[in-house]
Amino acid sequence: MSSLKKDSWGSRVGLILAMAGNAVGLGNFLRFPVQAVENGGGAFIIPYLVCFLLMGIPLLWIEWSTGRLGGKHGHHSTPFILDTMDKRKFWKYLGVFGIFTNIAVAAYYCYIESWTMAYVYHSIAGTFDSMKQSEVAAFFGSYIDIGHSTTGIPYEAIIFYILCLLLNTFILSRGLAGVEKAAKIGMPLLIIFGIFLAFKGLTLGTSGATAEHPDANAFEGLNFLWTPQYDSLTNPKVWLAAAGQIFFTLSVGMGTIQCYASYVRSKDDIALNAVSAGFMNEFVEVVLGSLIVIPIAAGYLGVDWLKENAGFGMAFQTMPYLFEQWGPALSVIAGVMWFGLLFFAGITSSLAMGTPWMGFMRDEFKWDQNKGAWSFGLITLIMGLPTVIYFQQGVFDEYDYWAGTVSLVVFALAETILFAWIFGMNKGWKEINQGGDIKIPSVYRFIIKWVTPLLLLFVFIGSLVTPLNNDWIGAIQNGWVLDNSSIIKQLTNAGLKEQIAAATDPAVIKTLEEKLHYSLIARFMLVALFAGISWLVYVAYQKRIKEGRIKL
Repeated sequence: MSSLKKDSWGSRVGLILAMAGNAVGLGNFLRFPVQAVENGGGAFIIPYLVCFLLMGIPLLWIEWSTGRLGGKHGHHSTPFILDTMDKRKFWKYLGVFGIFTNIAVAAYYCYIESWTMAYVYHSIAGTFDSMKQSEVAAFFGSYIDIGHSTTGIPYEAIIFYILCLLLNTFILSRGLAGVEKAAKIGMPLLIIFGIFLAFKGLTLGTSGATAEHPDANAFEGLNFLWTPQYDSLTNPKVWLAAAGQIFFTLSVGMGTIQCYASYVRSKDDIALNAVSAGFMNEFVEVVLGSLIVIPIAAGYLGVDWLKENAGFGMAFQTMPYLFEQWGPALSVIAGVMWFGLLFFAGITSSLAMGTPWMGFMRDEFKWDQNKGAWSFGLITLIMGLPTVIYFQQGVFDEYDYWAGTVSLVVFALAETILFAWIFGMNKGWKEINQGGDIKIPSVYRFIIKWVTPLLLLFVFIGSLVTPLNNDWIGAIQNGWVLDNSSIIKQLTNAGLKEQIAAATDPAVIKTLEEKLHYSLIARFMLVALFAGISWLVYVAYQKRIKEGRIKL
């Protein structure tokens, strides 16, 4: 029985660092700069900060308080945390999202995380020495593409993926103490590495300009990012992108925050803890995240190149080449720091993804942390290997869209309605403020009840019925035609089907049909995972009834 003793956080610093580590992820450094560039630079910052204050902070308080509330009743995952807030049975099944999303996201997220491990190795090994930019980009392509392997199996990618999963699983098997220790090591190193690279980006100036890129200027990149373009404030596309980034950056709508908070003592502060973790994440994202990729890329390649080529893969396809411009020794240091930073950002988030499954299996089936951790690793491996082997066929993208995007919005909207309207703001406000080390402005009571759910509804509907080319004004004026990026069109694979219909080259048609085939397989796996967890929740519910823990 000793292995099932109550788990808890060792210190408040450890809790805040773990919560911040959960929020600080790869999106802070890879997604935020790209979103900013694609949505007009400085134009993006104002909606982003508004969404942080009106949606991000309220969601943090909602999830911290519901997690602590569940912990008081001995629940450490969302199915039965939500079940304590209302008598209707369906909430526990909606709470399945809080386990499902984490496993599904971890399946492909750990693959990106494994890229950073591989690139630390290749930086030290000198793989990128004297490579041209096109060659660095080609290296990334060969790493993820099974077509470059004689057997059709990307051995290196699989090896690093399994190593990454093993490390995550081993740390999780040590319980909250392991997670806390990883956060105490990883978060300070992440910030130190980030400050060094940001300093290099800030001091680059025009020294990286060449005959090929004579206008390269690091400061121009920062000017582009931080100069507000007020006309964008009326563009729903920018607001939708800003709200979407808040989900990614704070890890809300996943169930990890509730799980972490369920181990907080019943009268401990959550008000200040939530704000502290949230603002630490914002510092890393807005300050460090914007001072590395954008100024360094602009400093060597120019702002025009940045506008045209900004993308998620830039961190792997471009940054190693730019570091090579700093000389042999410094390029190795910069490579280790950059990919080490990304690794620590990734692993502190992926560790959080394992805890809801472990908490659920511990609560309901008496599994110890060792059994819970290794079972999480095994399920993640089974779900994740297709994202590695069939990356080019779109399995990765399917997981990311349905589990890492749509599920977050659906769950966040549902939990906000439950908290503010069904559980009730009177009880909810009291729960947020209990034991608080700060006094929350009373205006947030109104914001949580009205503004946050309306913003979430805007994000969901906007994603559901996105107009053609994101032209909202044109859609209102000329008739609503759905864009292929809308949830409705994505559900029917309209974009892929249109490409197949328009293609004339048999090889292209075959590739697209293969992608459509793997899209359906990926969705089947996601549905099977959700159904499997729902069945476990049903079994756990029946078990509770049999044991007399629930009275009908």
